[in-house]
Amino acid sequence: MSLALVQSRALLGLAAAPVTVEVHLANGLPSFTLVGLAEVEVKEARERVRSALMNAGLEFPSNKRITVNLAPADLPKDSGRFDLPIALGILAASGQIDSARLAGWEFAGELSLSGELRPVRGALATSLALHGMQAGVRLVLPPGSAEEAALVPGTQVWRARHLLDVVQPFLPDGAAALPLEDAATDGGGWARMQPQPARAATPYPDLADVKGQAAAKRALEIAAAGGHSLLMSGPPGSGKSMLAQRFAGLLPDMAVDEALESAAVASLAGSFALEHWARRPTRQPHHTASAVALVGGGSPPRPGEISLAHHGVLFLDELPEFPRAALEALREPLETGRITIARAAQSAEFPARFQLIAAMNPCPCGHRGDARRACRCTPDQVARYQAKLSGPLLDRIDLHVEVPALAPQELLQTSPGEASAVVRTRVALARQRALQRQGAPNQALHGQQIDTQARLEPAAAQFLQTAAARLGWSARATHRALKVARTIADLAGAEGTQVAHVAEAMQYRRTLHD
Repeated sequence: MSLALVQSRALLGLAAAPVTVEVHLANGLPSFTLVGLAEVEVKEARERVRSALMNAGLEFPSNKRITVNLAPADLPKDSGRFDLPIALGILAASGQIDSARLAGWEFAGELSLSGELRPVRGALATSLALHGMQAGVRLVLPPGSAEEAALVPGTQVWRARHLLDVVQPFLPDGAAALPLEDAATDGGGWARMQPQPARAATPYPDLADVKGQAAAKRALEIAAAGGHSLLMSGPPGSGKSMLAQRFAGLLPDMAVDEALESAAVASLAGSFALEHWARRPTRQPHHTASAVALVGGGSPPRPGEISLAHHGVLFLDELPEFPRAALEALREPLETGRITIARAAQSAEFPARFQLIAAMNPCPCGHRGDARRACRCTPDQVARYQAKLSGPLLDRIDLHVEVPALAPQELLQTSPGEASAVVRTRVALARQRALQRQGAPNQALHGQQIDTQARLEPAAAQFLQTAAARLGWSARATHRALKVARTIADLAGAEGTQVAHVAEAMQYRRTLHD
């Protein structure tokens, strides 16, 4: 009888829990049993591992009773990431590789029937889990996954293209093993990955492409500077989608920690690409998307659109056409910046610090208030259409702005406006002022922080109090207007929030239900 242990990781949200792959070989009727709360794709590893070992010229102990345990037993495991550690465990238990040499290494990778290694989801999340751990822990991943994991600074990541590449350094004969610290190659089968150099960011669409719409552009600048959410309302073709698609280009450059968190979520969904590194994501789900598609779900839980937009932009076009349940599910993430998905077997928490940019028509036909065309909708139809958006949801959107249709002469004769780079410079300075003052964007202020950091001048405080009472604002609406006013003050470089800043913020609190 023989026993071998191989280390790997299971994904649970952004966390990568350690998993020990225990392989036991014993005499008895030949069998291959896999236990440890494994999903179907993990159980199918038995056939992949068997074929990969045999086609690679290695010995599969077909005359033994093979038991593979994925510990801890109460942690659900999914995907084919355990193929490689299971294969190594069988080789170690059968004496084909030295089990002692496996200490200090972690493995993840799906095996093809020929022994080639295929990428796995969540490589970056796995590398983040190892970041900051004790020295000596090394991670072996397939091509594609290894380059992704190497983005995390300070981690030791090795790339292997084939099962035989992984086996060679752990052969029992010490002379035949590769010197691990000198095994880096220029793209061969077994290579230590070096930290990836910073790549030139793919340029965002430029705000100068949008003609006119000065009020909407100002609202975009305020939203970018303070981290606020924005709702644009206007007739078809007025430029709402163009404005929203250029919003990410107004945001400050991503910090390394932000880039890693955003990339880790994309890695969990299998959508991360190296050319998108440090680029703020813009997610634009179709209006038929369900609540699960937006907030995440499934078993095991997967991130939804709001998490894939972490540190980026979630653009919801045709907002009233989304299912009511999907829109109402956005309430808590807009406040907390995270989403917890609870299931009977497990729960997972995903980050969701996104900026919501939404667009809608003012009525079913889209031409209410349009000077070019008459609206055909009855008052009841308009009321029913606008009532698809609940008051509590609108209350959580900081800025409401109308985007009117442009006259043909204004569209054709107006010169290009400010470029995104110019606006982004002002946004970055305003964000920097807020971070130096309170350590977070203005949108993230809560409770006592709002009163302390807003720095309302007495006249501005009296003005806001009178306006909120007359307009019947809720406490949330009042606080959000105050945070927007603080952002406007930061853009102006003012130390305190003045009456003019509050007055400008008030015009963005008009809602459809007013």
